[in-house]
Amino acid sequence: PVSLCVPLGPSYTLDNDLLTTEQRQFYEDNGYLLIKNLVSDEDIERFRKEFMRICKREVEPPGVMIMKDESLRSQFGQSEKVVNKVQDFQEDGELFRYCTLPEVLKYVECFTGPNIMAMHTMLINKLPDSDRQTFLHPMHQDLHYFPFRPASRIVCAWTAMERAHRDNGCLVVQPGTHRTALKPHGYPEGEGKTNKLFHGLLDEDEKIPKVHLVMEKGDTVFFHPLLIHGSGINRTSGFRKSISCHFASSECHYIDVKNTTQEHLEKEMQEMVCKKYNATSVELKDIWNFRARLVQGERINL
Repeated sequence: PVSLCVPLGPSYTLDNDLLTTEQRQFYEDNGYLLIKNLVSDEDIERFRKEFMRICKREVEPPGVMIMKDESLRSQFGQSEKVVNKVQDFQEDGELFRYCTLPEVLKYVECFTGPNIMAMHTMLINKLPDSDRQTFLHPMHQDLHYFPFRPASRIVCAWTAMERAHRDNGCLVVQPGTHRTALKPHGYPEGEGKTNKLFHGLLDEDEKIPKVHLVMEKGDTVFFHPLLIHGSGINRTSGFRKSISCHFASSECHYIDVKNTTQEHLEKEMQEMVCKKYNATSVELKDIWNFRARLVQGERINL
């Protein structure tokens, strides 16, 4: 009998009729996949307008967290020049449209399967930075923030709202690191105050090559939650905006992060939520249940 050598099938993507063999292999090997020109200019313009309305407090969606550079507040008050992130916009119908775009979801399904939850949403407005490097996001793995598994059924969709390049702090990835384990994270040592929850790897391997993802407006990168990535500082006078959502299969399940490297993060998140809502105690799972929204298929575990 002839024994055929069958290559091991992909483990980070699911069978689909959208991705080419090359695209699937690229994601398997590298942990990310860039799709050019996926989101229309019209949609991006709508997201930008809504972001400006949130900055000016013309709309105040419930649950949304607005992160500001406190040092600029006295100078500019409430405006685009101060707000560096709008997080948890699941209650804002206009921004949440991003998570329901059919052109985005058809790619997401290649990683999560048909039952899709939008778990974590962000619009990032990377402000021009000084030498203090306030908005440098150190190299990190997104799974550090997530108390659900399996990791391979979680994917981030990250769309450039304008050209992202080295000068304005584009994404930087270490290809292939999605095959590694979740590493310990914390606040980086260094001068100046880092922004809340901007955790980074405590022990970064400088030998692993880095790739700068130069992206045009509307380009979208899909990446695995263990992929080590970050972004540089914005050395231009403009703002570098992006919109993103972490999606997960609704078949994923919550895990207990006690006695893991994620335990201190749980405490920090609980403190922030309790402070915001004047609550005495809150479970991590409840925070995520509040954020999560079904966008396709049926809700099973999450």
